[in-house]
Amino acid sequence: MSDSVKRVLSGMRPTGRLHLGHLEGVLRNWVRLQDEYKCYYFVADWHALTDRLDTSEIQDSIHNMVIDWLAAGVDPSKATLFVQSDLAEVSELTLLLAMCTPVGWLERCPTYKDKVADIEGKEGASMGLLGYPVLMTADIVIQKAHFVPVGEDQIPHLELAREIVRRFAFNFGEVFPEPQPLLTQASKLPGLDGRKMSKSYDNAIYISDAEDETARKVGTMLTDPERPYLKDPGHPENCPVCMYQKIYNAPEVEELEARCRAAEIGCRDCKTLLAERMNESLRPIRGRRAELASDPGRVADVLNDGLLEARRNAREVMAEVREHMRIKYAGSAGEVA
Repeated sequence: MSDSVKRVLSGMRPTGRLHLGHLEGVLRNWVRLQDEYKCYYFVADWHALTDRLDTSEIQDSIHNMVIDWLAAGVDPSKATLFVQSDLAEVSELTLLLAMCTPVGWLERCPTYKDKVADIEGKEGASMGLLGYPVLMTADIVIQKAHFVPVGEDQIPHLELAREIVRRFAFNFGEVFPEPQPLLTQASKLPGLDGRKMSKSYDNAIYISDAEDETARKVGTMLTDPERPYLKDPGHPENCPVCMYQKIYNAPEVEELEARCRAAEIGCRDCKTLLAERMNESLRPIRGRRAELASDPGRVADVLNDGLLEARRNAREVMAEVREHMRIKYAGSAGEVA
């Protein structure tokens, strides 16, 4: 891949095993992007600390999450994978960008307002939560990323990053490209109970679930609330199971919807068919996952290799930043090899 290829950066908080919402909403897109751009995918473990200080399971979470990345098809020969906290230069750049960022910009951030509203107790929000967009900006620009995959609801956050870049350029000169959004379709897959699929809701189907566990979970899924009896005509447009059929059983969807509307197939049979097709689709991913899980050193090797490239980029960028900010001193110890 030539140097002229544009760069993409995206990260994910270490939440442990990933579910189908992550697979269909993020990982499928990452796999596509790695064939078109130079991609940097990172474990956002510092971001996880902005609203949760329990780190007791973070190492296992990182390991399991990266296994899911690789099993889903993220290829270390095409994309650079690394852990955010291994890149100390990000913390330095975050501090320097914070000097350019008005507090008012951060207080108006939609995510900050929502998080603060959820916080209980006297202490309130942390400085880390308030400065989350600055850290996010540092993540992006330290790799000189041109694009960031985002959903429409995340565009305001990226625009704030662009404002920070412009303010830095106004004060010290241009170092970073202004990151542009790569609009992506957010996963609309609901959880087993109809709410957003989430580990915290205990309503998720995981990539790593065994086939019998997947079938059991599919059997508990909510269906069309307007179809209490088998003889009643169904409304597939209102049925969460139908949303899954469109992904995992696309060739049969039209026929299934017609049979549902005509009350020719019941919800139980529809779920059984879905579980079969879902397991067929996930079988190759789960096979790769089992192989990766049996080789504990594989994930560490991938992340270490990725870190070398990410760190090389970061050090080059920080040399530029210090030069532009005139804080590179003749008496310093010089560049670290």
